Amino acid sequence: MSYENLNNRTAVITGAASGMGEATALLLARNGARVALLARRADRLETLVAKIEAEGGTALAVPVDVTDPASVSAAAERVHTTFGPVDLVVNAAGVMLPNPIADGREDEWVRMIDTNITGALRVIRAFVPDLLAAADAGRTADLVDISSIGAHVNFPNYAVYGATKAALTQLSASLRTELGPRRVRVTNIEPGLTATELGSHIDNAELSSGLDGMFAYLDALSADDIADLIAYTTSRARHVNLRQVIVLPTQQA
Repeated sequence: MSYENLNNRTAVITGAASGMGEATALLLARNGARVALLARRADRLETLVAKIEAEGGTALAVPVDVTDPASVSAAAERVHTTFGPVDLVVNAAGVMLPNPIADGREDEWVRMIDTNITGALRVIRAFVPDLLAAADAGRTADLVDISSIGAHVNFPNYAVYGATKAALTQLSASLRTELGPRRVRVTNIEPGLTATELGSHIDNAELSSGLDGMFAYLDALSADDIADLIAYTTSRARHVNLRQVIVLPTQQA
């Protein structure tokens, strides 16, 4: 499918080294957007840039750690120096580290909160002025936050992850009240079971096995499915805001 309204837009995508971020970067670039790829793994970003450029697209690799304010500021400066102001931001960076709350894994709590919530806020702070300027100039401006069905559905041992995603969903809703009147669209995407690297970070063998069982039983979504939704959402006429998309595998719905 072609998304003509994405042509000549300038996008920033966090978490672009893999999964939903990578798939979104590829699809937006294939439809004419310039894409700034933000993630920690520089080698993966360079490989993705080469792939996009081989297909005739325009991409920039920007290594960044969204948990580090200085890193995000430096990344924003590099994007602005190379591409100028942006008009589309996708917060796809995230970590999922489930464990029983009684285990007291504060290291995991801090990592999830600082990546999934505060990291998203740092990116928003860096680029919202661009989005507002684009909207003021009569152009389409989009902020997309990738949340999770875990924001609404409770899963044992995923309490902190679910809390971070609920916070991101609420943040998106609140930002619509600030940015919507100024013609900046805010969308939060809430996927169910999706095949990405997210589950590979789990260090609890029982929970990891349980997640594997879900993938064996359900026909999971793919990262490309989520990228397709993001491309569709951000290519609508600028007065149309698909503000929240809950997307699940049919067997999970």
